[in-house]
Amino acid sequence: MSGALALPAFLRAPWVRWVCLLLLCSAYLQGGIDKLADFNSAIAEMEHFGVSPAAPMAAVVIIGELGCSLMILTGFYRWLGAAYLAVFTVMASAVAGPFWQMTGAARMSAENGFFEHLGLAGAFLLVAWLDLAERRPARPK
Repeated sequence: MSGALALPAFLRAPWVRWVCLLLLCSAYLQGGIDKLADFNSAIAEMEHFGVSPAAPMAAVVIIGELGCSLMILTGFYRWLGAAYLAVFTVMASAVAGPFWQMTGAARMSAENGFFEHLGLAGAFLLVAWLDLAERRPARPK
């Protein structure tokens, strides 16, 4: 058996991969667009989580969410955009949902969300790894 996965031809179409990447980036696109559309709410969100200085950090988050999603979708340094969103996701999850400081049902909910976000970060790291592997020149035999 070869290392390639035997998929039906329609699943190997480039648009299928692009749709999968779009689904992976959807929360970041939605979040960045919403923050951009209502920058005052984005600042309030930063303040709510104790992130300072709030306005510049909100701008950094918007640029990161939208810019890195576009990098992933266009293939322009896809590995870098995916790695950035992986690190961002873990950091944001730690800031927004510190389940280790909670008890009861709130802890369970926050813990589940935290580990779901770790899975999302893993998916981004997989995208980065695969993109770098595709760019690596083939070894001579």
